[in-house]
Amino acid sequence: MTTHPSRLMIRIAAILTLGLCAGTVLAAVSPLELVAPVADYKLYVAENSRKLVTDVRNFTAAVKAGDIEKAKQLFAPTRMSYERIEPVAELFSDLDSAIDSRADDHEKAEQDPAFGGFHRIEYALWVEKSTKNVGSVADELLANVVELQKRLSALTFPPEKVVGGAAVLMEEVAATKISGEEDRYSHTDLWDFQANFEGAYKIVELLRPLVVKEDRAFAEKADENFKAVFDTLQKYRTPDGGFETYEKLTDRDRKLLAGRVNTLAEDLSKLRGMLGLN
Repeated sequence: MTTHPSRLMIRIAAILTLGLCAGTVLAAVSPLELVAPVADYKLYVAENSRKLVTDVRNFTAAVKAGDIEKAKQLFAPTRMSYERIEPVAELFSDLDSAIDSRADDHEKAEQDPAFGGFHRIEYALWVEKSTKNVGSVADELLANVVELQKRLSALTFPPEKVVGGAAVLMEEVAATKISGEEDRYSHTDLWDFQANFEGAYKIVELLRPLVVKEDRAFAEKADENFKAVFDTLQKYRTPDGGFETYEKLTDRDRKLLAGRVNTLAEDLSKLRGMLGLN
């Protein structure tokens, strides 16, 4: 997504926090020890980027066919692969903007010709209740996710970006996404949250042997906090494996979830320094 001013400030603050943590913790982890977990993460990203292309192809076919109900059903699950790999997908800001920008990121909001990607189609499906004006948007979305897959395949993953990106993403979830601003027309935000947490947890899971070597208590605390977040989301699962609409969450539920995500963000913000990723 294009970085809205408020989200930009969140990311700057998180990056500064990461820098401070990195400068104050001495780590015994060697660069060679990071090779295997980062390689495994690249495989995880490749798997999700392939699924993203497949799912977007099916989603956009439904959009172009004018099958609104099918497109609505596919919208949230299709987005999950993108949300899982968001820490590295956002390294390509041009594609992130084209794929995942919000109306707020454009001068004329929903009426801006530059507003495209997932959320322009979301607006068409839930608000305009028509796909007649988004055929070209669907084509561009598919082309952009194919290009993203290509770029990610060729990317050498910088460990500091992988770990730092996960922390910044958790900061963003807690500070802005928790309001329901991202999927504001469909209210499918909980699908995005689940995928964001799964993607962040994958990074921690792959690094866990190194983290345990540095600080076992920290590793156990991080596991507990991830479990708390996943348990909170589990309360809103539907029988078909999906999620309740986000508007069903009470303010208390949102604050509870935000608090747990903030704790998680604090955990992840310490990882970069712990592993010596300056």
